Amino acid sequence: MAPRQSTGLALWGGPECTVNRIGNDFFDQIRATGHEDRIDDLDRFAAAGFSALRYPLLWERIAPERPDQRDFAWSDARMSRLRDLGMPVIAGLVHHGSGPRYTDLLDPGFASGLADHARAVAARYPWIEDWTPVNEPLTTARFAALYGLWYPHQRDERLFWLALINQIDAVRLSMRAIRRINPAARLIQTDDLGRTWATAELKDQAGFDNVRRWMGWDLLTGRVRPGHDLWRRLRDFGLEERLRVIADDPCPPDIIGINHYLTSDRFLDHRVRRYPDRAQGGNGRQRFADTEAVRVLQPPPPGLGGVLREAWQRYGLPLAVTEVHNGCTRDEQMRWIVHAWRTAQSLRDDGVDVRAVTSWALLGSQGWDRLLTGGGRYEPGAWDVSGALPRETAMLKLLQGLQGGEAGHPAVAGEGWWRRSIRLHHPVSPRPAPMREHLPARDPARARAAPPILIAGEASAGQGIAAACRHRDLAHVLVERIDVASLDRLRPWAVIMADVAEDTVSAACAERDIKFGRLADANLPERCDALLDALIDDV
Repeated sequence: MAPRQSTGLALWGGPECTVNRIGNDFFDQIRATGHEDRIDDLDRFAAAGFSALRYPLLWERIAPERPDQRDFAWSDARMSRLRDLGMPVIAGLVHHGSGPRYTDLLDPGFASGLADHARAVAARYPWIEDWTPVNEPLTTARFAALYGLWYPHQRDERLFWLALINQIDAVRLSMRAIRRINPAARLIQTDDLGRTWATAELKDQAGFDNVRRWMGWDLLTGRVRPGHDLWRRLRDFGLEERLRVIADDPCPPDIIGINHYLTSDRFLDHRVRRYPDRAQGGNGRQRFADTEAVRVLQPPPPGLGGVLREAWQRYGLPLAVTEVHNGCTRDEQMRWIVHAWRTAQSLRDDGVDVRAVTSWALLGSQGWDRLLTGGGRYEPGAWDVSGALPRETAMLKLLQGLQGGEAGHPAVAGEGWWRRSIRLHHPVSPRPAPMREHLPARDPARARAAPPILIAGEASAGQGIAAACRHRDLAHVLVERIDVASLDRLRPWAVIMADVAEDTVSAACAERDIKFGRLADANLPERCDALLDALIDDV
Protein backbone atom coordinates (compact mmCIF):
# COMPACT_ATOMS: atom_id res chain seq x y z
CA MET A 1 0.00 0.00 0.00
CA ALA A 2 1.69 3.19 -1.21
CA PRO A 3 1.23 6.67 0.26
CA ARG A 4 -2.04 8.15 -0.92
CA GLN A 5 -1.42 9.88 -4.21
CA SER A 6 -2.09 13.58 -4.51
CA THR A 7 -1.40 16.12 -7.18
CA GLY A 8 -0.43 18.56 -4.46
CA LEU A 9 1.94 18.50 -1.53
CA ALA A 10 1.27 15.53 0.76
CA LEU A 11 1.22 15.61 4.54
CA TRP A 12 2.87 12.64 6.22
CA GLY A 13 3.15 11.95 9.92
CA GLY A 14 5.14 9.81 12.31
CA PRO A 15 5.56 9.09 16.01
CA GLU A 16 9.12 9.44 17.29
CA CYS A 17 10.33 5.84 17.40
CA THR A 18 14.05 5.91 18.20
CA VAL A 19 15.51 2.90 19.99
CA ASN A 20 19.06 3.94 20.85
CA ARG A 21 21.60 2.24 23.10
CA ILE A 22 23.68 3.80 25.87
CA GLY A 23 26.11 1.24 27.29
CA ASN A 24 24.01 -1.85 27.95
CA ASP A 25 20.72 0.05 28.21
CA PHE A 26 18.25 0.59 25.37
CA PHE A 27 15.98 3.63 25.37
CA ASP A 28 12.72 3.22 23.48
CA GLN A 29 10.67 6.29 22.51
CA ILE A 30 7.62 4.14 21.75
CA ARG A 31 7.57 3.05 25.38
CA ALA A 32 8.52 6.51 26.69
CA THR A 33 5.53 8.15 25.00
CA GLY A 34 3.11 5.37 25.98
CA HIS A 35 2.39 4.37 22.38
CA GLU A 36 3.51 0.85 23.26
CA ASP A 37 0.17 0.30 25.03
CA ARG A 38 -2.17 2.52 23.00
CA ILE A 39 -3.16 0.95 19.71
CA ASP A 40 -5.96 3.53 19.46
CA ASP A 41 -3.27 6.11 18.69
CA LEU A 42 -3.45 4.71 15.17
CA ASP A 43 -7.10 5.75 14.90
CA ARG A 44 -6.06 9.21 16.00
CA PHE A 45 -3.42 9.36 13.27
CA ALA A 46 -5.83 8.15 10.61
CA ALA A 47 -8.51 10.66 11.63
CA ALA A 48 -5.95 13.46 11.26
CA GLY A 49 -5.81 12.74 7.53
CA PHE A 50 -2.13 11.96 6.95
CA SER A 51 -1.31 10.56 3.52
CA ALA A 52 1.25 8.14 4.99
CA LEU A 53 2.75 7.23 8.34
CA ARG A 54 6.42 6.65 9.10
CA TYR A 55 6.20 3.71 11.47
CA PRO A 56 8.65 1.39 13.30
CA LEU A 57 9.12 -2.31 12.61
CA LEU A 58 12.43 -2.20 14.37
CA TRP A 59 15.01 -4.96 14.58
CA GLU A 60 15.66 -4.19 18.26
CA ARG A 61 11.98 -4.61 19.13
CA ILE A 62 11.11 -7.67 17.04
CA ALA A 63 14.25 -9.79 17.61
CA PRO A 64 15.92 -8.34 20.72
CA GLU A 65 17.73 -11.45 22.00
CA ARG A 66 18.39 -13.73 19.02
CA PRO A 67 18.05 -13.20 15.27
CA ASP A 68 16.07 -16.45 14.88
CA GLN A 69 13.58 -15.56 17.64
CA ARG A 70 11.18 -12.95 16.29
CA ASP A 71 8.08 -11.72 18.09
CA PHE A 72 5.68 -10.03 15.67
CA ALA A 73 2.70 -9.88 18.04
CA TRP A 74 2.87 -6.11 18.70
CA SER A 75 3.64 -5.31 15.07
CA ASP A 76 0.96 -7.65 13.72
CA ALA A 77 -1.75 -5.89 15.68
CA ARG A 78 -0.58 -2.44 14.53
CA MET A 79 -0.07 -3.38 10.88
CA SER A 80 -3.49 -5.01 10.76
CA ARG A 81 -5.12 -1.91 12.25
CA LEU A 82 -3.29 0.46 9.91
CA ARG A 83 -4.30 -1.64 6.93
CA ASP A 84 -7.92 -1.62 8.07
CA LEU A 85 -7.72 2.16 8.40
CA GLY A 86 -6.29 2.48 4.90
CA MET A 87 -3.17 4.20 6.23
CA PRO A 88 -0.06 3.57 4.06
CA VAL A 89 3.10 2.78 6.01
CA ILE A 90 6.70 3.90 5.48
CA ALA A 91 8.41 1.11 7.41
CA GLY A 92 11.51 1.81 9.49
CA LEU A 93 13.81 -1.06 10.51
CA VAL A 94 16.55 0.72 12.52
CA HIS A 95 16.00 4.21 13.91
CA HIS A 96 19.14 5.74 15.46
CA GLY A 97 19.94 2.29 16.77
CA SER A 98 22.88 -0.06 16.42
CA GLY A 99 20.71 -3.15 16.23
CA PRO A 100 19.93 -5.63 19.03
CA ARG A 101 22.53 -6.35 21.68
CA TYR A 102 24.07 -9.19 19.64
CA THR A 103 25.35 -6.75 16.99
CA ASP A 104 26.44 -3.12 16.55
CA LEU A 105 27.32 -0.60 13.85
CA LEU A 106 30.91 -1.88 13.63
CA ASP A 107 29.97 -5.56 13.40
CA PRO A 108 30.87 -7.08 10.00
CA GLY A 109 27.54 -8.91 10.21
CA PHE A 110 25.41 -5.80 10.82
CA ALA A 111 24.38 -5.35 7.17
CA SER A 112 23.50 -8.98 6.51
CA GLY A 113 21.73 -9.17 9.86
CA LEU A 114 19.49 -6.22 9.05
CA ALA A 115 18.84 -7.61 5.58
CA ASP A 116 17.65 -10.87 7.16
CA HIS A 117 15.32 -8.87 9.40
CA ALA A 118 14.09 -6.89 6.36
CA ARG A 119 13.33 -10.12 4.51
CA ALA A 120 11.28 -11.43 7.44
CA VAL A 121 9.34 -8.17 7.81
CA ALA A 122 8.64 -7.86 4.08
CA ALA A 123 7.46 -11.48 3.93
CA ARG A 124 5.07 -10.83 6.81
CA TYR A 125 3.76 -7.54 5.42
CA PRO A 126 4.19 -7.78 1.63
CA TRP A 127 1.70 -4.95 1.08
CA ILE A 128 4.15 -2.33 2.44
CA GLU A 129 5.71 -0.50 -0.48
CA ASP A 130 7.77 2.23 1.18
CA TRP A 131 10.80 1.54 3.34
CA THR A 132 13.46 3.33 5.34
CA PRO A 133 15.70 0.44 6.46
CA VAL A 134 18.10 2.77 8.31
CA ASN A 135 17.04 6.20 9.49
CA GLU A 136 19.72 8.91 9.27
CA PRO A 137 22.79 6.68 8.78
CA LEU A 138 25.26 9.58 8.61
CA THR A 139 23.88 11.22 11.75
CA THR A 140 23.80 7.93 13.63
CA ALA A 141 27.40 7.17 12.64
CA ARG A 142 28.49 10.60 13.89
CA PHE A 143 26.75 10.24 17.25
CA ALA A 144 27.84 6.63 17.81
CA ALA A 145 31.34 6.38 16.36
CA LEU A 146 32.66 9.95 16.09
CA TYR A 147 31.20 11.72 19.14
CA GLY A 148 30.86 8.67 21.39
CA LEU A 149 27.36 9.57 22.59
CA TRP A 150 25.61 6.35 21.57
CA TYR A 151 26.71 2.73 21.41
CA PRO A 152 29.39 1.60 20.58
CA HIS A 153 30.67 4.92 22.02
CA GLN A 154 33.69 5.43 19.77
CA ARG A 155 35.53 8.62 18.82
CA ASP A 156 37.54 7.65 15.80
CA GLU A 157 37.17 8.88 12.24
CA ARG A 158 37.93 5.54 10.61
CA LEU A 159 35.32 3.85 12.80
CA PHE A 160 32.87 6.59 11.87
CA TRP A 161 33.33 5.82 8.17
CA LEU A 162 33.10 2.10 8.88
CA ALA A 163 29.83 2.61 10.78
CA LEU A 164 28.44 4.65 7.89
CA ILE A 165 29.46 2.12 5.24
CA ASN A 166 28.01 -0.74 7.30
CA GLN A 167 24.69 1.11 7.46
CA ILE A 168 24.74 1.89 3.73
CA ASP A 169 25.41 -1.77 3.00
CA ALA A 170 22.53 -2.60 5.34
CA VAL A 171 20.23 -0.36 3.27
CA ARG A 172 21.41 -1.91 -0.01
CA LEU A 173 21.08 -5.50 1.17
CA SER A 174 17.77 -4.82 2.91
CA MET A 175 16.20 -3.27 -0.19
CA ARG A 176 17.48 -6.19 -2.27
CA ALA A 177 15.78 -8.62 0.14
CA ILE A 178 12.57 -6.58 0.25
CA ARG A 179 12.37 -6.26 -3.55
CA ARG A 180 12.63 -10.02 -3.98
CA ILE A 181 9.27 -10.11 -2.20
CA ASN A 182 7.82 -6.84 -3.50
CA PRO A 183 9.56 -5.61 -6.67
CA ALA A 184 7.65 -2.30 -6.41
CA ALA A 185 9.18 -1.44 -3.03
CA ARG A 186 10.54 2.11 -2.81
CA LEU A 187 13.47 3.41 -0.76
CA ILE A 188 12.86 6.64 1.14
CA GLN A 189 16.29 7.45 2.51
CA THR A 190 16.39 9.98 5.32
CA ASP A 191 19.15 11.97 6.95
CA ASP A 192 19.63 15.24 8.78
CA LEU A 193 20.85 17.87 6.36
CA GLY A 194 22.29 21.24 7.23
CA ARG A 195 25.14 23.40 6.07
CA THR A 196 28.29 24.63 7.82
CA TRP A 197 29.54 28.22 7.72
CA ALA A 198 32.83 29.34 9.26
CA THR A 199 35.29 32.15 9.71
CA ALA A 200 38.01 32.26 7.04
CA GLU A 201 40.49 30.57 9.36
CA LEU A 202 38.27 27.47 9.41
CA LYS A 203 37.30 27.31 5.75
CA ASP A 204 38.94 23.90 5.30
CA GLN A 205 36.97 22.36 8.16
CA ALA A 206 33.73 23.87 6.87
CA GLY A 207 34.52 22.62 3.38
CA PHE A 208 35.08 19.10 4.71
CA ASP A 209 31.83 19.20 6.70
CA ASN A 210 29.91 20.39 3.67
CA VAL A 211 31.16 17.45 1.60
CA ARG A 212 30.71 14.89 4.38
CA ARG A 213 27.04 15.80 4.89
CA TRP A 214 26.16 14.23 1.52
CA MET A 215 28.04 10.96 1.98
CA GLY A 216 25.10 8.69 2.82
CA TRP A 217 23.22 9.65 -0.33
CA ASP A 218 26.44 9.88 -2.38
CA LEU A 219 27.25 6.28 -1.50
CA LEU A 220 23.76 5.02 -2.28
CA THR A 221 23.73 6.78 -5.66
CA GLY A 222 27.12 5.35 -6.63
CA ARG A 223 28.93 8.68 -6.64
CA VAL A 224 31.82 7.75 -4.33
CA ARG A 225 34.36 6.70 -6.95
CA PRO A 226 37.89 7.83 -7.80
CA GLY A 227 37.62 11.58 -8.22
CA HIS A 228 35.07 12.07 -5.44
CA ASP A 229 36.24 14.66 -2.91
CA LEU A 230 36.51 12.06 -0.14
CA TRP A 231 37.63 9.02 -2.12
CA ARG A 232 41.31 9.30 -1.17
CA ARG A 233 40.51 9.96 2.47
CA LEU A 234 38.44 6.79 2.79
CA ARG A 235 40.90 4.84 0.66
CA ASP A 236 43.66 5.80 3.10
CA PHE A 237 41.52 4.35 5.90
CA GLY A 238 41.61 1.00 4.09
CA LEU A 239 38.03 1.17 2.82
CA GLU A 240 38.64 1.21 -0.94
CA GLU A 241 37.29 -2.27 -1.64
CA ARG A 242 34.10 -1.54 0.28
CA LEU A 243 33.62 1.66 -1.71
CA ARG A 244 34.11 -0.10 -5.04
CA VAL A 245 31.55 -2.77 -4.19
CA ILE A 246 28.95 -0.11 -3.31
CA ALA A 247 29.72 2.02 -6.37
CA ASP A 248 29.33 -1.02 -8.66
CA ASP A 249 25.98 -1.96 -7.10
CA PRO A 250 24.34 1.26 -5.89
CA CYS A 251 20.83 1.61 -4.48
CA PRO A 252 19.59 5.10 -5.35
CA PRO A 253 16.72 6.36 -3.19
CA ASP A 254 13.33 6.72 -4.82
CA ILE A 255 12.78 9.69 -2.53
CA ILE A 256 15.43 11.58 -0.57
CA GLY A 257 14.11 12.36 2.90
CA ILE A 258 15.44 15.62 4.33
CA ASN A 259 15.34 16.05 8.10
CA HIS A 260 16.24 19.65 8.88
CA TYR A 261 16.10 21.23 12.33
CA LEU A 262 16.82 24.72 13.54
CA THR A 263 20.09 23.34 14.93
CA SER A 264 21.12 21.61 11.68
CA ASP A 265 22.98 24.60 10.16
CA ARG A 266 26.28 25.18 12.00
CA PHE A 267 28.82 27.97 12.36
CA LEU A 268 32.49 27.38 13.20
CA ASP A 269 34.41 30.25 14.79
CA HIS A 270 38.09 30.37 15.75
CA ARG A 271 37.30 33.19 18.22
CA VAL A 272 36.41 30.76 20.98
CA ARG A 273 36.22 33.36 23.75
CA ARG A 274 32.97 34.60 22.25
CA TYR A 275 31.22 31.35 23.20
CA PRO A 276 30.45 29.28 26.30
CA ASP A 277 32.61 26.26 27.12
CA ARG A 278 29.95 23.80 25.91
CA ALA A 279 30.32 25.14 22.34
CA GLN A 280 34.11 24.84 22.23
CA GLY A 281 36.03 22.00 20.64
CA GLY A 282 38.39 21.34 17.77
CA ASN A 283 39.68 18.94 15.16
CA GLY A 284 43.12 18.14 16.62
CA ARG A 285 44.76 20.91 14.60
CA GLN A 286 42.58 23.93 15.31
CA ARG A 287 40.50 24.92 18.27
CA PHE A 288 37.10 26.42 17.47
CA ALA A 289 33.55 26.95 18.65
CA ASP A 290 30.76 25.01 16.95
CA THR A 291 27.35 26.60 17.39
CA GLU A 292 23.96 26.92 15.71
CA ALA A 293 24.33 29.19 12.67
CA VAL A 294 20.95 30.76 13.35
CA ARG A 295 22.32 32.03 16.68
CA VAL A 296 25.15 34.06 15.16
CA LEU A 297 24.84 34.73 11.41
CA GLN A 298 23.33 37.91 9.99
CA PRO A 299 21.39 37.52 7.80
CA PRO A 300 20.27 34.11 9.07
CA PRO A 301 21.12 30.98 7.05
CA PRO A 302 18.79 29.89 4.23
CA GLY A 303 17.74 26.95 6.39
CA LEU A 304 15.25 24.38 5.14
CA GLY A 305 14.67 26.05 1.79
CA GLY A 306 18.40 26.25 1.18
CA VAL A 307 19.16 22.58 1.83
CA LEU A 308 16.14 21.35 -0.15
CA ARG A 309 17.26 23.34 -3.16
CA GLU A 310 20.84 22.09 -2.75
CA ALA A 311 19.69 18.46 -2.57
CA TRP A 312 17.56 18.89 -5.69
CA GLN A 313 20.43 20.46 -7.61
CA ARG A 314 22.83 17.70 -6.51
CA TYR A 315 20.70 14.62 -7.15
CA GLY A 316 17.66 15.60 -9.21
CA LEU A 317 15.64 13.01 -7.25
CA PRO A 318 12.23 13.53 -5.63
CA LEU A 319 12.43 15.02 -2.15
CA ALA A 320 10.35 14.86 1.01
CA VAL A 321 10.75 16.72 4.28
CA THR A 322 10.62 13.65 6.51
CA GLU A 323 10.85 15.27 9.94
CA VAL A 324 9.51 18.67 11.00
CA HIS A 325 9.69 19.43 14.70
CA ASN A 326 10.62 22.41 16.85
CA GLY A 327 11.07 21.78 20.56
CA CYS A 328 9.68 25.11 21.72
CA THR A 329 6.46 26.83 22.80
CA ARG A 330 3.30 25.86 20.99
CA ASP A 331 3.15 28.96 18.79
CA GLU A 332 6.74 28.42 17.66
CA GLN A 333 6.09 24.75 16.95
CA MET A 334 3.16 25.75 14.77
CA ARG A 335 5.06 28.49 12.96
CA TRP A 336 7.83 26.01 12.11
CA ILE A 337 5.48 23.50 10.45
CA VAL A 338 3.78 26.33 8.56
CA HIS A 339 7.21 27.56 7.46
CA ALA A 340 8.16 24.07 6.26
CA TRP A 341 4.86 23.66 4.40
CA ARG A 342 5.07 27.04 2.67
CA THR A 343 8.74 26.52 1.85
CA ALA A 344 7.97 23.18 0.20
CA GLN A 345 5.07 24.70 -1.74
CA SER A 346 7.24 27.58 -2.92
CA LEU A 347 9.94 25.19 -4.13
CA ARG A 348 7.35 23.12 -5.96
CA ASP A 349 6.25 26.28 -7.72
CA ASP A 350 9.87 26.71 -8.82
CA GLY A 351 10.00 23.21 -10.28
CA VAL A 352 11.62 21.38 -7.36
CA ASP A 353 10.00 17.95 -6.92
CA VAL A 354 9.07 18.05 -3.22
CA ARG A 355 6.51 15.34 -2.54
CA ALA A 356 5.63 15.67 1.15
CA VAL A 357 6.15 17.36 4.49
CA THR A 358 6.12 15.19 7.62
CA SER A 359 4.87 16.22 11.04
CA TRP A 360 7.29 14.32 13.23
CA ALA A 361 7.01 13.28 16.82
CA LEU A 362 3.20 13.25 16.66
CA LEU A 363 3.12 12.05 20.27
CA GLY A 364 6.07 14.19 21.29
CA SER A 365 9.51 12.98 22.28
CA GLN A 366 11.51 12.41 25.44
CA GLY A 367 15.09 13.40 26.12
CA TRP A 368 16.25 14.92 22.84
CA ASP A 369 17.42 18.03 24.69
CA ARG A 370 20.15 15.70 26.06
CA LEU A 371 20.59 13.88 22.74
CA LEU A 372 19.04 10.73 24.21
CA THR A 373 21.95 10.18 26.60
CA GLY A 374 19.67 10.01 29.66
CA GLY A 375 17.00 12.09 31.34
CA GLY A 376 15.85 15.23 29.63
CA ARG A 377 12.47 16.81 29.14
CA TYR A 378 9.34 15.78 27.30
CA GLU A 379 8.34 17.86 24.24
CA PRO A 380 4.70 17.57 23.05
CA GLY A 381 3.74 17.14 19.42
CA ALA A 382 0.32 17.09 17.77
CA TRP A 383 -0.73 15.26 20.91
CA ASP A 384 0.51 15.83 24.46
CA VAL A 385 0.90 12.48 26.23
CA SER A 386 2.25 13.81 29.52
CA GLY A 387 -1.12 13.14 31.18
CA ALA A 388 -3.25 10.05 31.61
CA LEU A 389 -4.59 10.23 28.05
CA PRO A 390 -3.30 11.82 24.82
CA ARG A 391 -4.52 15.40 24.56
CA GLU A 392 -4.87 17.16 21.23
CA THR A 393 -2.74 20.28 20.94
CA ALA A 394 -3.31 23.21 18.61
CA MET A 395 -0.79 21.61 16.26
CA LEU A 396 -3.35 18.98 15.26
CA LYS A 397 -5.97 21.45 14.05
CA LEU A 398 -3.24 23.39 12.29
CA LEU A 399 -2.09 20.27 10.41
CA GLN A 400 -5.64 19.55 9.31
CA GLY A 401 -5.98 23.15 8.18
CA LEU A 402 -2.78 23.00 6.14
CA GLN A 403 -4.21 20.24 4.01
CA GLY A 404 -7.18 22.48 3.23
CA GLY A 405 -5.02 25.52 2.53
CA GLU A 406 -5.60 27.14 5.91
CA ALA A 407 -3.19 28.13 8.68
CA GLY A 408 -5.62 30.31 10.56
CA HIS A 409 -4.66 30.06 14.23
CA PRO A 410 -4.02 33.60 15.52
CA ALA A 411 -0.81 32.50 17.26
CA VAL A 412 0.75 31.68 13.88
CA ALA A 413 0.55 35.31 12.74
CA GLY A 414 3.78 36.28 14.52
CA GLU A 415 7.25 35.60 13.16
CA GLY A 416 9.15 32.49 14.19
CA TRP A 417 11.97 33.11 16.63
CA TRP A 418 14.50 32.09 13.97
CA ARG A 419 13.54 35.26 12.06
CA ARG A 420 13.65 37.67 15.00
CA SER A 421 16.45 39.32 16.92
CA ILE A 422 15.95 37.02 19.93
CA ARG A 423 17.63 34.27 17.88
CA LEU A 424 21.06 35.91 18.32
CA HIS A 425 22.86 34.53 21.37
CA HIS A 426 26.43 35.45 20.38
CA PRO A 427 28.21 38.40 18.75
CA VAL A 428 26.97 38.70 15.19
CA SER A 429 29.03 37.39 12.29
CA PRO A 430 28.09 38.69 8.82
CA ARG A 431 27.05 36.22 6.15
CA PRO A 432 27.56 37.27 2.53
CA ALA A 433 24.15 37.18 0.88
CA PRO A 434 22.05 38.99 -1.72
CA MET A 435 20.57 42.30 -0.57
CA ARG A 436 17.06 40.84 -0.35
CA GLU A 437 18.23 38.54 2.46
CA HIS A 438 19.44 41.52 4.47
CA LEU A 439 15.96 43.06 4.52
CA PRO A 440 13.70 42.44 7.53
CA ALA A 441 11.67 39.27 7.12
CA ARG A 442 8.72 40.58 9.09
CA ASP A 443 5.47 41.44 7.34
CA PRO A 444 4.02 44.37 9.37
CA ALA A 445 0.64 44.14 7.66
CA ARG A 446 0.25 40.53 8.71
CA ALA A 447 1.19 41.35 12.29
CA ARG A 448 -1.33 44.21 12.48
CA ALA A 449 -4.09 41.94 11.18
CA ALA A 450 -3.62 39.38 13.94
CA PRO A 451 -6.29 39.50 16.67
CA PRO A 452 -4.69 40.17 20.06
CA ILE A 453 -4.64 38.58 23.47
CA LEU A 454 -6.27 41.02 25.88
CA ILE A 455 -4.48 41.15 29.25
CA ALA A 456 -6.15 42.80 32.26
CA GLY A 457 -4.00 43.85 35.20
CA GLU A 458 -0.98 46.10 34.95
CA ALA A 459 0.71 44.78 38.12
CA SER A 460 3.42 42.12 38.11
CA ALA A 461 1.32 39.28 36.72
CA GLY A 462 -0.01 41.37 33.85
CA GLN A 463 3.46 42.67 33.05
CA GLY A 464 4.79 39.12 33.12
CA ILE A 465 2.19 37.89 30.65
CA ALA A 466 2.82 40.89 28.39
CA ALA A 467 6.56 40.21 28.48
CA ALA A 468 5.96 36.57 27.51
CA CYS A 469 3.75 37.69 24.62
CA ARG A 470 6.40 40.11 23.39
CA HIS A 471 9.07 37.42 23.54
CA ARG A 472 6.84 35.02 21.60
CA ASP A 473 5.65 37.67 19.11
CA LEU A 474 2.02 37.21 20.11
CA ALA A 475 -0.13 40.28 19.43
CA HIS A 476 -1.49 41.56 22.76
CA VAL A 477 -3.01 44.56 24.53
CA LEU A 478 -2.38 45.27 28.22
CA VAL A 479 -5.03 47.26 30.09
CA GLU A 480 -5.90 47.92 33.71
CA ARG A 481 -9.52 46.81 33.41
CA ILE A 482 -11.71 45.10 30.81
CA ASP A 483 -15.33 45.80 29.98
CA VAL A 484 -17.70 44.34 27.42
CA ALA A 485 -17.18 47.30 25.09
CA SER A 486 -13.43 46.64 24.92
CA LEU A 487 -14.11 43.00 24.02
CA ASP A 488 -16.26 44.09 21.09
CA ARG A 489 -13.84 46.81 20.02
CA LEU A 490 -10.58 44.83 20.18
CA ARG A 491 -12.04 41.42 19.25
CA PRO A 492 -9.36 39.42 21.11
CA TRP A 493 -9.08 35.68 20.67
CA ALA A 494 -8.13 35.24 24.32
CA VAL A 495 -8.48 37.19 27.56
CA ILE A 496 -6.19 36.78 30.56
CA MET A 497 -7.14 38.23 33.92
CA ALA A 498 -3.90 38.88 35.83
CA ASP A 499 -4.37 39.85 39.48
CA VAL A 500 -7.90 40.97 38.56
CA ALA A 501 -11.07 39.19 39.61
CA GLU A 502 -14.02 40.08 37.35
CA ASP A 503 -16.43 37.20 36.83
CA THR A 504 -18.59 39.22 34.46
CA VAL A 505 -15.70 39.25 31.97
CA SER A 506 -15.43 35.45 31.92
CA ALA A 507 -19.16 35.20 31.20
CA ALA A 508 -18.86 37.77 28.38
CA CYS A 509 -15.93 35.83 26.93
CA ALA A 510 -17.94 32.61 26.94
CA GLU A 511 -20.73 34.34 25.01
CA ARG A 512 -18.25 35.50 22.37
CA ASP A 513 -16.22 32.25 22.19
CA ILE A 514 -13.14 34.04 23.53
CA LYS A 515 -10.73 31.83 25.44
CA PHE A 516 -10.34 32.87 29.05
CA GLY A 517 -7.54 32.37 31.56
CA ARG A 518 -6.38 33.66 34.93
CA LEU A 519 -2.91 34.18 36.36
CA ALA A 520 -2.30 35.38 39.88
CA ASP A 521 1.48 35.26 39.98
CA ALA A 522 3.92 35.77 37.12
CA ASN A 523 7.13 35.45 39.11
CA LEU A 524 8.02 32.33 37.13
CA PRO A 525 8.07 32.75 33.33
CA GLU A 526 7.18 29.07 33.00
CA ARG A 527 3.73 29.84 34.42
CA CYS A 528 3.13 32.45 31.74
CA ASP A 529 4.28 30.10 28.99
CA ALA A 530 2.14 27.24 30.31
CA LEU A 531 -0.96 29.45 30.40
CA LEU A 532 -0.34 30.76 26.88
CA ASP A 533 0.22 27.24 25.54
CA ALA A 534 -3.03 26.09 27.17
CA LEU A 535 -4.99 28.96 25.61
CA ILE A 536 -3.45 28.29 22.19
CA ASP A 537 -4.38 24.61 22.43
CA ASP A 538 -7.95 25.53 23.36
CA VAL A 539 -8.65 27.53 20.20
